[in-house]
Amino acid sequence: MASLNNKKLENILTEFMQPHRVRDFTVNGMQVQGKDTVTKVITGVTASQALIDAAVAHQADAILVHHGYFWKNESPAITGIKYNRIKTLIKNDINLYAYHLPLDIHPELGNNVELAKLLGITVRRGLEPWDKASVALVGKFEDEITTAELTQRIEAQLSRAPLVVDAGKPIKSVAWCTGGGQSYIELAIEQGIDAFISGEASEQTIHLAREAGMTFFAAGHHATERYGVKALGEWLAEEKGLDVTFIDIDNPV
Repeated sequence: MASLNNKKLENILTEFMQPHRVRDFTVNGMQVQGKDTVTKVITGVTASQALIDAAVAHQADAILVHHGYFWKNESPAITGIKYNRIKTLIKNDINLYAYHLPLDIHPELGNNVELAKLLGITVRRGLEPWDKASVALVGKFEDEITTAELTQRIEAQLSRAPLVVDAGKPIKSVAWCTGGGQSYIELAIEQGIDAFISGEASEQTIHLAREAGMTFFAAGHHATERYGVKALGEWLAEEKGLDVTFIDIDNPV
């Protein structure tokens, strides 16, 4: 099994993920430094204590996640839950790497692209036409699909029943943004798209969908964002020969 220097691994991931393409509100790359040599990597959606404990049990050298630490407007104090998490990482000499928006928008294995693959959507363009790094995307189904059929497909692929606003019309065009991307529904409405899929819904999202006559699906923040980091780990294993294991710490949100 191959090994990589921890800083070299960060360079490889950063070159591939290209965080400079998007303005983010967290640190992308290595967030906590661990041992110099990385052979065993655990991937997961969020750097929760449960995922860290699983990495310790697997004797991992590194953790790679979508949701790490050090968010904008978050207190910089390392206390409480954050202290316990970082203490466990440092005590066990585990590197933590995190890529947030760069993993959402990656054109080959990002969260939005991976969700499209699962649901049978052909990607056409970004929902933000002025932005080459549009987070939300627009696509289409090969054949028209009913709300009931798409609901069943989402539940089958994500193992999660979505919250649905049914406009009662066939769906051909669709826009989507995984995770907390529900605010993009307004752009989708302006562009006359048939349906919008996100991970979450806000109170106003439901009213917007109803009043616009748009079908809307909230399929779960965690459930829609499992697949980018899993694909990135598989890429690392295939391209760099590292021992990579994806661990799904389920979250009902």
